[in-house]
Amino acid sequence: MPLPSGGNWPPKPLADIYAQYEVLDAWYRGDADQLTTIYRSQADKTRPANRPSQYRGGLLGAAARFWWGQPTPEGERRTKLHVPIASDLATMSSDLLFSEPPTMTVENPETQKRIEELVEEGLQATLLEGAEVGAALGGYYLRTVWDRDIAERPWLGTVHADAAVPEWRWGRLWAVTFWRIIEQDDKGKCLLHLERHEPGWIYNGLYRGNPGELGDQLPLTAHPETERLQPAIETGLKQATANYIPNMRPNRDWRRVPAGAPLGRSDFTGAVLGLMDAVDETWSSWMRDIRIGKGRLVVPKEYVQNLGPGQGGAFSLDREVYEAIDSALPGEGINITATQFAIRVQEHRDTQAELLSAILRATGYSAQSFGLSGDVAITATEVAAKERRSLVTRGKKALYTAPELASSVETLLQLDNKLFGSKIVPERPTIVFGDSVSPDLMQLAQTANLMRQAEAASDETLVRLLHQDWDETEIMAEVARIADQRPQPVPDPFALRPDPAEDPNAPPADGQDGPPGE
Repeated sequence: MPLPSGGNWPPKPLADIYAQYEVLDAWYRGDADQLTTIYRSQADKTRPANRPSQYRGGLLGAAARFWWGQPTPEGERRTKLHVPIASDLATMSSDLLFSEPPTMTVENPETQKRIEELVEEGLQATLLEGAEVGAALGGYYLRTVWDRDIAERPWLGTVHADAAVPEWRWGRLWAVTFWRIIEQDDKGKCLLHLERHEPGWIYNGLYRGNPGELGDQLPLTAHPETERLQPAIETGLKQATANYIPNMRPNRDWRRVPAGAPLGRSDFTGAVLGLMDAVDETWSSWMRDIRIGKGRLVVPKEYVQNLGPGQGGAFSLDREVYEAIDSALPGEGINITATQFAIRVQEHRDTQAELLSAILRATGYSAQSFGLSGDVAITATEVAAKERRSLVTRGKKALYTAPELASSVETLLQLDNKLFGSKIVPERPTIVFGDSVSPDLMQLAQTANLMRQAEAASDETLVRLLHQDWDETEIMAEVARIADQRPQPVPDPFALRPDPAEDPNAPPADGQDGPPGE
């Protein structure tokens, strides 16, 4: 299917999905100006009576109820503050999945070596980026790219969900068009690059239009960033050279929308956005208490120094002596009154803690993972027990990630073979995710010691237990060293000796030089 000749971009059926991406992106970035702009504009849209957006549910219908959508009173400066919970959640999700690189294994040794080189070249960093953005936007894409001027072989790159237009068949990605704005002038005109991946082909196109509209198609040579690209590249593969990795499913917001049903679910959807909005409101209220809780002095106007006509007056807090002033009434002095309001620390702290606890429950994470249970040193077993909810969520995300990651690596190996003349045999790897909770070495050592005393495990089994990150060569070398350094058993002097008459080769008894008769 060729690239579009013009029209709206992204296509109109995806308009609501991209509007949601914009909101999720604002929370992920933590941009207070963007949050204010988005929720104010959406609140204005929902204010007139009987607008369709009021009945949609989701983000647009609830925008008017958000604290970020409330206007700043006239004459006051904006004092709204943002707590970056969204970005912290996204980072935590990525760390749980890929803080340790996943193990990818195949049967062919040369293919295994190529996969290990792929990991060494930065695949883990690519996956960390994709998983973090995917937690915010609901998913991300992995595509195979190559440039012989940069690297001799292809590599995997990540594309964010709000820069792609997917096409689905039976809930699976069949084709996808990635897009980016290369440059934009002051008049709003921009250059857009479209890159379409479908089975067997990759297409490139350059357009001059406006944000939201493709405009006229230009030759790729019209801009330095696209002049080296080919309009059509035949890959020779039966599948597209891009894969979609969902954060989690189902997507509750779009499950009845054909264009959005296969998309992954963001960690921020549902009631989480409202709870994060309430956290920002609570935090801003707390800071407001601190601001208005500063001590104020109410002084008589006689104490205020006149700065001149139209300039007002000033009161010096550092001045120690004032001129004597006669009181207006006998027996009355001119007093200075101090005013200081209470700062509701405990109330705000409790509210903040309850809101954060509700957010973690809704997103499927434990307080321990979010760093809310202190820095007390505990064992790996206790960590796993306290982080069970987070580990369950991690396991769910791994189920969606593993097959698509395996497909992406297999596609890269196939392209490496077809386009770059590699002699490796393409295989689909088996993906095993690393343990996000490091084992407790003391506990492992105690376990190994008990197994040794019970004679229930061999040297090799114990070495594998204690050194789970070692390869086969290191394990066997350590087993050999243990065998060489093990002391030889000392003969028991009281052990029964064999009868020399029955065993001519038996050692002579004490006091004898040889067998009897010699």
